[in-house]
Order: sequence, then C-alpha cells, then structure tokens
Amino acid sequence: MKRLDARAYVDGVRGGDRAILARAITLIESEQPAHAKLAQKVLEELLPHTGGACRVGISGVPGAGKSTFIDSLGTMLTGRSHRVAVLAVDPTSSVSGGSILGDKTRMSALAGDPAAYIRPSPTSGTLGGVTRKTRETILLCEAAGFDVVLVETVGVGQSETIVAGMVDFFLVLMIAGAGDELQGIKRGILEVADMLAINKADGDNRPRAIRAQASYQSALGLMRPGKAPPVVTCSALEKTGLDELWKTILDEWNRLEGSGELGRKRQQQQVRWMWDMVEDGLRRALRGDPVLSELTEELQEAVAQGRTTPSSAAWRMLETFAERAGEALKRD
Repeated sequence: MKRLDARAYVDGVRGGDRAILARAITLIESEQPAHAKLAQKVLEELLPHTGGACRVGISGVPGAGKSTFIDSLGTMLTGRSHRVAVLAVDPTSSVSGGSILGDKTRMSALAGDPAAYIRPSPTSGTLGGVTRKTRETILLCEAAGFDVVLVETVGVGQSETIVAGMVDFFLVLMIAGAGDELQGIKRGILEVADMLAINKADGDNRPRAIRAQASYQSALGLMRPGKAPPVVTCSALEKTGLDELWKTILDEWNRLEGSGELGRKRQQQQVRWMWDMVEDGLRRALRGDPVLSELTEELQEAVAQGRTTPSSAAWRMLETFAERAGEALKRD
C-alpha cells in the first residue's frame, strides 16, 4: 500500500474519502514514534475544520441493547440528512489484541448506510472503556464532515465516566426487570449522566420500564436536587421514543452552544486531555526505559512484600526518572 504524506491524509479526510479516513485513524492509533509525529501533523492541519459535531457518549448496563439502540438512532438521524460517525469501543482480545465484538455485524442497518461510518476500536486495556486515541478520532470524523459523533463505550462502571470528559452529552441506557433497578448502575455514572433512557420499553416489558423510569427519577431527584437529568423510555427494536430522546439531546446541545457553555466545556476538556496525554506519556516512558523498567519491578516487589512504603517507592521512581531525563537532555 502506498505510503501517504500529511497533505494526502488531510486532503483525503476533508474530501470524505472513507478509505483514507480509516487509514488516518489507524495512523493515530499506531504506537510507532514515526507514525505519532505524522499523526500530530495531520491533526494540527485538520484542527480548524473540527468542532462542528454534536458529540454524544453512550454507555449502559450489559444487555441494555446499546448496539441495537445506536443502529436505530443512527439510521433515524441519517434519514434526516445527518452524517453519523460511530466510534464503537470494543473489549480487547487477550490473544490478538483486537476488537472482539464486531460492531459492524451488530449494527447491520447503519453499517450499510452511505451517510454513516462505524469504527470499532479495541480498548487496549485503557481505563474508562475508551481508547487512548478516541478524542483524536472524534476530531478526524468531524474534519471528514460528520455532524453527529456517537461514542459507544464498554459496559458501565466507575471508570467509564471518563467518556463524559470528551463528549457534549452523556447518555446512559438502562433496562427494566433486571432485579433491583438502582443496583444496576454505579453512583458515579448517575452523577455525570445527562440523560437516562430505559430501553426495551415494548410489549409486556413496557409497564416495568415505566416503573423503572419512576424509580430512577426519584433517585436522581435525591442525588442531584435541582439538576436531575431527564429519564425517558424507548424501544430501539420498535423505534419508539427515539424522536423525543434526540430532541432532548439537541435542545440541550443548542442551549449549551447558545449560552457559550459548550465552548467553555470543550476548552476544559482540551486542557484535561493535554494532562491525560502527559501522564500517559510519563507512564510509557517509565515502562520503556530499561533501567526504570527494572527498578519498577524491584520496587513493586518491595512494596508487595512490605519492605518499603508505596510513597517511598514512588518517590524513588520519580527521582530516578528525573535523573534519567536530565542525562538524556544533556546528551541531546
């Protein structure tokens, strides 16, 4: 395959070339240093063409029907002339390191829609169920002209709240009739959710969905008085309730944009993103340096056996890292 330069990537993404968009995403996901430099050059040139999409994070309890929901919502939106990108973050296979759920097979209607683009990405063990490069992939999709970006995350858990720091609206899918309604979701998710949607509200399950809706509304009213997010019911299978759900999202997005809150929120996200990358880079540098890697193993064992405290081990690791970094700068 012919190697592309930065201009070819930029022109291809801006021109809506799906093959080049896919290659650009692969480029930013690469761990090779040479690829990282090229990826950042591409992103910097595309940056003026980003920021125009409504970014929605979608999470949910196991069995909530996230993929079916996204398939139905996405096709509804493309039917209204939207261009929809879906970043479906899969669990990582411990054998191959790749995605194991195969989102394109679980979103059959959307996968064949010319106005939609689905990109499954492995989590690679990243905390929060979103890939380390998800934020940059959002920017690429926006530069390619997609005006709605849906980020599907893996399951629900305390760490999943990280997705709320990279989207404009955070939607959590729930189901009724799965035992104690309030035990199916972590408190941390409830604290950052912008909306809860009780999916599968159809057939005999509809009365249970309505009862679950009331339970969550009551709980959220106590947990977030005056700021409780809306709780709605829907059926992705029957495609009911999706219109009202999207209207709620769009109304909130327009309110944020009109008040200037959207811009401020994204600025804060950008700064937090920078520090996340700094911390990630430091962790990689610690693991990548052979001296530090050996020291890390020694200190981990010492902490585990109670021969030193975690604080002392951390300080020694940081001091050694600083010394190694200083030596590298002198050599350069």
